[in-house]
Amino acid sequence: MAKDNHTTVTEFIFVGFTDDPQLELALFVVFLFIYLANVVGNVGMILLIILDGQLHTPMYIFICHLSIMDLGYSTAIAPRMLVDFLRHPKVISFSSCVVQFVFFVAFVDAECYTLAAMAYDRYAAICRPLHYTTVMSKKVCVVLGFFCYFAGLMSMVAHTSLTFTLEFCGPNIINHFFCEIPPLIALSCSDTSISEILLFFFCGVNEISTIFVILISYFFIFAAILRIRSAEGRRKAFSTCASHLTGVTLFYGTVMFMYLRPPSSYSLDQDKWASVFYVLVNPTLNPLIYSLRNKDVKEAFQRVISKTVFSH
Repeated sequence: MAKDNHTTVTEFIFVGFTDDPQLELALFVVFLFIYLANVVGNVGMILLIILDGQLHTPMYIFICHLSIMDLGYSTAIAPRMLVDFLRHPKVISFSSCVVQFVFFVAFVDAECYTLAAMAYDRYAAICRPLHYTTVMSKKVCVVLGFFCYFAGLMSMVAHTSLTFTLEFCGPNIINHFFCEIPPLIALSCSDTSISEILLFFFCGVNEISTIFVILISYFFIFAAILRIRSAEGRRKAFSTCASHLTGVTLFYGTVMFMYLRPPSSYSLDQDKWASVFYVLVNPTLNPLIYSLRNKDVKEAFQRVISKTVFSH
């Protein structure tokens, strides 16, 4: 047994979704389309926010970070998943598995904190409009943005060390399409009880702390909206939060389903399809959620296109 990583396993083999070649080809086409839409949408959102000066506000800066994170964790998984549809066996080396795991966890957990920061931004805009520029100053935005990435990094270190210090003596077949925590723990030949408890604890800290910030923020937001006398005023105030609420519901709904459950309740076959939603579908929907009904984004897009056309 190697002493450096406490494992005799040098590679893993993904089970994937199916053994049917025709179904795999169909899934390849569908997921390729979704991933390309994800890349185009998030890269487009990042460039639009960078290029248009009127979008250099706290809300859009956080949306830019959100797009970076969506692009980061989906790209950590999707390209290899797409290649695996076209090859057998679906082999990944131990080191590549660790790298995939590291980037995925870091970006996903950073997104949890970014969504909480966005909720605080909406609280400041609606509940403290006269002090908004002070409460959400450039310095505050930089600090919050740095903290989100730092929190994701720290969470990644904890999850990676707890997962990959386990012993993997064989078998090496992962009943999933990427290196995910539950199927990896299921393969370990060492006692995983302590690791499972600690992993559940760290997931709980990430989810509960960020959800707490979101809930408290929206408690004060809804209280402030109810105090607005005009129906039109209430509608406008609520519309500024609708996109964020939709994104939060989609993201936390799938993440909590995946991770905040006792290990005994995991169903790897069922979880694979749930994973597709937050690995591919959710990052693809976010640019649409934050742009389709957003007048500022539409106007910014028209300005950028006009500048590009007339500059030539």
